[in-house]
Amino acid sequence: MNGELKWFKSSYSDSEGGACVEVATSPTIVHIRDSKLSDSPELTVPAPAWKAFVSAVQPGA
Repeated sequence: MNGELKWFKSSYSDSEGGACVEVATSPTIVHIRDSKLSDSPELTVPAPAWKAFVSAVQPGA
């Protein structure tokens, strides 16, 4: 399924290769992987869980 997904690197990623993630979304599932290892295993979570996580970690939340 990786070939069908459009991956986005975290906006907090830098050019020094630190701990960064990429995400790819579908209507019901969010796929998460290590940005340095495009063939690494993926973590998948339901879209509502990802939305709750992002809301919880945003500054001022």
